[in-house]
Amino acid sequence: MTAMNRITVILSVFLLWTAPGSAGQADTDPERIKPGYPVYSQYLHDGLMINPAYAGSRDALSVLFSCRLQWMGIPDAPRIESVSLHSPLKNDKVALGLNAGLMQYGVTKSQNIYAVYAYHIRLKTGKISLGLKAGTELSNTDYRGIPGITRPDPAFPETDRSYVFPNAGAGVYYFTDKFFAGFAVPSFLYYRNTGNGRVQASHSFSEYDFVISAGALLTLSPAFRIKPSLLIDYPLNKTDHLNQFDVNCNFIFSDLLWLGGSWRITEQVAVGHLQIQINPRLMAGLSYDYPAGKMNSYSRGSSEIIIRYEFGSRISAANPKYF
Repeated sequence: MTAMNRITVILSVFLLWTAPGSAGQADTDPERIKPGYPVYSQYLHDGLMINPAYAGSRDALSVLFSCRLQWMGIPDAPRIESVSLHSPLKNDKVALGLNAGLMQYGVTKSQNIYAVYAYHIRLKTGKISLGLKAGTELSNTDYRGIPGITRPDPAFPETDRSYVFPNAGAGVYYFTDKFFAGFAVPSFLYYRNTGNGRVQASHSFSEYDFVISAGALLTLSPAFRIKPSLLIDYPLNKTDHLNQFDVNCNFIFSDLLWLGGSWRITEQVAVGHLQIQINPRLMAGLSYDYPAGKMNSYSRGSSEIIIRYEFGSRISAANPKYF
């Protein structure tokens, strides 16, 4: 790949991943910066990635690590690592959590860390959780890592000032043993580039993204269950398309082996899932995204691994958690 092609790929990745929701849509306002959560494929096993109200829903101190390689085969494509932990407190109504991530793409590195609070209300048929998160995202770009540029170049400064984006989000999550539904706003604030390396926080209800998730558990026998679900990321500032629309289905064998797949309609991506419940506390998972659309000519797909461990779990072989 020539230096110019490499620069084009890096800049394309940068534009895609600074767009809302990281769903591959560039923004029409060049001064608008809206940090959004990157695409994950195994969010079904860590709802905290998409909804703060998920905190404490697993009745244990749940810790999950994930690593994702996005668009394999493209030089300097995004690599995303994240860790989340959450647990209910002793009174079972309040839960706390923490979510942190590191993403590197091209010559840009970004980090985020969020504290999470959730309050659970017990209903006759299940629980409803109200969640809040607050934290910050940091981004730094070093243009010196791009080859083929003659210095000085006003379009590519020697270094770029680091950006700090404080933000907050909220969500609602309802769950029973057989059904779940969630609604979240990942970020309340967006930012504008005011020049000279400075950004200014802004708020507008029309800039909200709504993340909607829902699913059910169908028990066909004690040894075989089906878990269909969906995820929708709907941006209010766009009326002609969604950021993300996933249709998922998992097949659960003896509560030990999870096999499933997803179809990401908005990107024409097929996802295969494999998870193994090694013991009641430890789970490992692998997924692979196959690009069936335009990205098929450029990428070998995306892969993701997750490991989850739960301390002091009330979960047992007789009472596993599926959501």
